[in-house]
Amino acid sequence: MKNRVDPQAVQSPIDSSERGLGVVAGFDGSGGSLLALNYAARAARRRNSLLTVITAFKVPAMIYTTYAALPADREDEMRQRVADDTLQQARAYLSEYPGEVSYRAVRGDAAGVMVEASAAADLVVIGARGRGGFLSRLLGSVASALPAHSHCPTVVVPRHYRGGNAEGREKFYPRNDDLPVVVGMDGSQHSRYAALAAAQAAQDRSTSLHMLMALPSLERWLVWYPELDEADEHALKRRKTAIEASLETDAQWLRSHFPQLEVTASVASGDPIPILERASGEAQLTVLGTRGRGGLASTLLGSVSKGTLLHARGPVMIVPEGADQRLESHPENSD
Repeated sequence: MKNRVDPQAVQSPIDSSERGLGVVAGFDGSGGSLLALNYAARAARRRNSLLTVITAFKVPAMIYTTYAALPADREDEMRQRVADDTLQQARAYLSEYPGEVSYRAVRGDAAGVMVEASAAADLVVIGARGRGGFLSRLLGSVASALPAHSHCPTVVVPRHYRGGNAEGREKFYPRNDDLPVVVGMDGSQHSRYAALAAAQAAQDRSTSLHMLMALPSLERWLVWYPELDEADEHALKRRKTAIEASLETDAQWLRSHFPQLEVTASVASGDPIPILERASGEAQLTVLGTRGRGGLASTLLGSVSKGTLLHARGPVMIVPEGADQRLESHPENSD
């Protein structure tokens, strides 16, 4: 294993112009961050890229009323030592990792540090729970800031996720199995951009891709539109048929860019949160965009995303909005 950067050498904010961090793992020494570190290490091996391990530390403003109250050691130096010790835990865990690793202890707010790092990264990985810093606020300010403002895809690894029982170097080998990659669709341009990232992830894993769209049930609609009656169930069926046809168009478009990839599609009736929860338990990876027309994507950072991240049974990747020339070949954009 090659260690590019000594942890004590980096204490300043990350320069977003670097563009060379590869796969970034947010690490705070907790069990959840170890799961994220394992996932990130395997992702870096799959991409043949650098693995960058980052821990953030803040130095609060301290006010001392008397000279005697001054601590023997400066607060910033103590926080730096704690951060360095945390990175040593990561070093120990990665002692048999066969790839190149960079370690960084960065002073600043965890969310801000990770957003800055994402501008120079290909992928950012964090755990769903931790003891502080990156992870204890995952479903609060960090969860809102990082997925919404990240410049690259962000993977959130749930606390009950298991990367396998391998030991030594083998625990860092990319794990491929028969489970598909699942992507949430809503017919928007952004969900198609997320689908391109999901298709690449599926192809890299030598597995299939399943495109999933949620359609609220008539029972849910009746809460908001009581004038509807059970006869409108036929209208819902017609709507589902139309959405299935639109989704199949998306699938055909995606197959044209990934001809070797098996792509399937389905429309599920019901609330998006339990649909995504179930899907995440039957997938290697569940992929969502940050915003869209409605359903899955537009509420990603609201109740649906928080519910999905809280209850997900497997890793969830959130893809920020971006541009791709392949989007221009979609039939909707070819008129």
